[in-house]
Amino acid sequence: MKNFKITITFFILIVVYCYVANITLIPEHIILLENEPYKIKKLIGVDTIETITTSNDNENTVNMEVTLFGNKVKNVTIDTLENVEVVPIGKIIGMKLYTNGVLIVGMSQIENADKQYVSPFVNCDIQEGDTIIKVNDKEIDNIGNLQEVVNDCNGENVLLTLIRNGSIVTSNITPVQTEDDEYKLGLWVKDAATGVGTMTYYEKNTGSFAALGHGIMDSDTEQLIDIESGEIVTSQVMSITKADINSPGEIRGTIMNQKTIGEVEKNTQFGIYGKLDNLTTLNIDTNKSMPVALRSEIKVGDATLLCSLDGKTTQEYKIKIEKIFTNNNYDNKSMLIRVVDDALIQNTGGIIRGLSGSPIVQNGKFVGAVTNVLVSNPEIGYAIFGDMMIKEMRK
Repeated sequence: MKNFKITITFFILIVVYCYVANITLIPEHIILLENEPYKIKKLIGVDTIETITTSNDNENTVNMEVTLFGNKVKNVTIDTLENVEVVPIGKIIGMKLYTNGVLIVGMSQIENADKQYVSPFVNCDIQEGDTIIKVNDKEIDNIGNLQEVVNDCNGENVLLTLIRNGSIVTSNITPVQTEDDEYKLGLWVKDAATGVGTMTYYEKNTGSFAALGHGIMDSDTEQLIDIESGEIVTSQVMSITKADINSPGEIRGTIMNQKTIGEVEKNTQFGIYGKLDNLTTLNIDTNKSMPVALRSEIKVGDATLLCSLDGKTTQEYKIKIEKIFTNNNYDNKSMLIRVVDDALIQNTGGIIRGLSGSPIVQNGKFVGAVTNVLVSNPEIGYAIFGDMMIKEMRK
């Protein structure tokens, strides 16, 4: 009898878990392209009811209630984007990203005024990858600001407010006085990141751009950089290192003395997004806009990749889409692609660093952008769906 009760209780817990998981997995905000189907997987007793529909320019919004045996348990907003068109770009750009606070990228001992090496961060709740946003009650915007505030403490214990994996944590630390009469924490920090990549598209209706198809990670912590602001600038291509098996190639460019052409608003796992101010500098022809393909419209077979190897002129190169991972909404490896254009292979060896974000066009529609390369074979790589970039941009 006791075993039977345990079995029934276990069964009930499993059923409850299944229902909780099913309802939790239904997102509160869904973005769809026009004519894109969306089907919510529901268990018995879980139902949906559309309540209010509103319409704005090129966007319809449906407010939907999720019910469990007739009782409302969740509200869902569904935005359907109509007539979405973009201008594929494919040009090399430079990026300057400024962090929200200062990012901790390392720790090291400090030689104090008595010429002893000490580690003030030991036994403190501080980790590489944390972002310092406050010291005591003073906000930290950059490295100079941090140095000034720490020096003003005169060696007294301070309270650091940190962002760690999206959550706020705090930790006390006592700065160490050095022989130069400065106070230091033993933390290596940075407040900006720079680099080059490829702009994917420009959306005329919103004035927005998308680039890279993947996020910009900090090279030290290998974490997505949490940005406060950023700039897009022109870039001059300096050299191209050709890829070989197990040796990734690279486009090297400079952003020194270049023109600012836009601002970065978001750095996400699916690319960087913002507003473009200077269309003339990039020679963007807004008449060359094209629809964004639904996933059902993308086919295995021939397609075209757009990129600019000289930093000035965008060229078309032949590729093949070899696999399509239709149900992938979780990373930027939506399609497996292969470079088949002899000219591109001769110049770069295939897909190289700096080409991330190069737009892909098939049958007159924008289908996605290059994101990754297979190091073992640089002629093969991955691409993200175009609809994922549009939805990320509109969030």
